[in-house]
Amino acid sequence: MRIVLAQLAPVPGDVERNLARVQALVRAAPADLVVLPELYLSGYRVGDSFPRLALRPNDPAMERLRAIAREGRTTLVVGAPIAAEGRHGEIHNAAVAVPPTGETLVQVKRYLPTFGPFEEGTHFTPADTSRPFPLAGHRIGLEICYDVFFPEVSRELALAGAELLVAISAAPITSRRLFERLLPARAIENAVPVVYVNRVGVEDGIVFGGGTGAWDARGEPREAAPVPGIDLAPEESVSAIEIDPGESSRWRPFRPVLRDVAARPGRSPRAAA
Repeated sequence: MRIVLAQLAPVPGDVERNLARVQALVRAAPADLVVLPELYLSGYRVGDSFPRLALRPNDPAMERLRAIAREGRTTLVVGAPIAAEGRHGEIHNAAVAVPPTGETLVQVKRYLPTFGPFEEGTHFTPADTSRPFPLAGHRIGLEICYDVFFPEVSRELALAGAELLVAISAAPITSRRLFERLLPARAIENAVPVVYVNRVGVEDGIVFGGGTGAWDARGEPREAAPVPGIDLAPEESVSAIEIDPGESSRWRPFRPVLRDVAARPGRSPRAAA
């Protein structure tokens, strides 16, 4: 599976310009899966503008994402604010997965940092569960930034059959070393490859830290190759990597963590499947 990792900086508050760049990226870098950062479509520090910028199931921005995925014959994973279904005025911080067939999965962020420079609990409503989505005969789990600090999120996805974990982020430079430790640990704990895309740039005094990368099912770093021919700011990067999600099933017999967790009393049959 060819995966493009787009470590880009969005234009805050301008969904149209950010969508245009997504389209240009997909045209320049064909792949099975194209991954962009947390809240890429809106920007991170847009405050009271989140309700105005939030995507809805059939609004023009969502339809354009479907058209980009269809045109590029790719699956997009992109961060965006999403209006909560059935709860007027509530907004989610979400990862939106858009395959070329048009069905859309929205994975809502589960843990909202509300400390220091972070104000996510002021703007967003969290989720309580995570579920993988199908891609090319495999199952992919999505996580958003601070979710990575909670190992139960990755474990829930792995027990539900995820063969690859994709984490998108808008983490500051001060957190980069923490993610460099946590992400390979999540790979080792669940015997599953992990890819991570963090943004760069500066918004309202926050310097975002990059550090995009990939790890195999043993937690070893994987090297991604730069994609040429794309106009980038100095800290931005677009790279591609080949990941085999089937690696997880081949490695798990040698490190049967999920089997042993599922076999413990109190595990539900569904979780153990």
